[in-house]
Amino acid sequence: MRRNLVAIGTFLFMAWCELSLSEQTKAGSALATGPNIYLPIVRHDQAPTPTPTSEPTPTAEPIATPTMEPSSTSKPTATTEPTVTHTPTFIPTMTYTSTATPPVSSDPILVGAGDIASCSSSGDEATSTLLDGIVGTVFTLGDNVYDSGTASEYTNCYDPSWGRHKSRTRPVPGNHDYQTAGASGYYTYFGAAAGDPSKGYYSYELGTWHIVALNSNVSMAAGSAQEQWLRRDLAAHPTTCTLAYWHHPRFSSTFGSSMASQPLWQALYDANADVILAGHAHNYERFAPQNPGGRADTLRGIRQFVVGSGGESHHGFGTILPTSEMRNADTNGVLKLTLHATSFDFEFVPEAGKTFTDKGTNVGCH
Repeated sequence: MRRNLVAIGTFLFMAWCELSLSEQTKAGSALATGPNIYLPIVRHDQAPTPTPTSEPTPTAEPIATPTMEPSSTSKPTATTEPTVTHTPTFIPTMTYTSTATPPVSSDPILVGAGDIASCSSSGDEATSTLLDGIVGTVFTLGDNVYDSGTASEYTNCYDPSWGRHKSRTRPVPGNHDYQTAGASGYYTYFGAAAGDPSKGYYSYELGTWHIVALNSNVSMAAGSAQEQWLRRDLAAHPTTCTLAYWHHPRFSSTFGSSMASQPLWQALYDANADVILAGHAHNYERFAPQNPGGRADTLRGIRQFVVGSGGESHHGFGTILPTSEMRNADTNGVLKLTLHATSFDFEFVPEAGKTFTDKGTNVGCH
């Protein structure tokens, strides 16, 4: 009986202990409701529960780029290579869009005329407008401004039109320029580009061509200073192609044949020159290759152009010379020459509103 009572008492005591432990656990949980507070309840019949710690947030595998090392938190394994994404480096570029028509040739261009400007004429405005659209070196063939080539006429009559192209102009003087003493208006206006004022002749190179600018207003006689200088200059520049220009033509169907420039023609012919340009006659005329005597010469002959079409006025034609191939007496315009290594293209470009033109190719320099 007593044993039964002891067992019952023991049972009741154990039940009370379990109930007491349960109440304490609830109380401990209530105390842990505040932030960052954890109060473990340690039971005598179990090992202490360690303080829980949060697991670290998994770190994403890094993406390698050509300019960045992988992150130090990368976890590559022995069997898995990290994913590599190739990110190209962006280099800004500039794109140019051009609407201009590319030039047909990169060979140099020589363009111009003679007998040009007058304050009483608008022809020089028409021809200078042509020059506005043509690149290259500009030549003038004398009588650049009327009536007398004074400084005032250059300032007021030439400069507003052809003066726009002064920086690229290689001029020669005409007889009207010398109506001012010593052609001082001409030499003052063009400066060093006109050469030595005591001579008025000079030479220069244009591409593979040798270009000679001469002065037909000083002596051109055989043995003269100019003729002797020309022969020395040609000997010093034995180029494949040679061109010369001055004011008074050796041949013209307006003025006939002038013997004054015969010695210059002969020196050029002896050196196998190819082209001569002249003005004075206020029109345009192209001649077949000919010798200094005016006879056709397809082997060594020099082709002459008269380009007195700069705008001042027009001259008609008289007796047509046998070697004259093309003529025009009513159109202002400029002659454009494209100088290739061993040949040249020629084109007479007319003023706006006119239809006359003359173009072709001269194959083979001497």
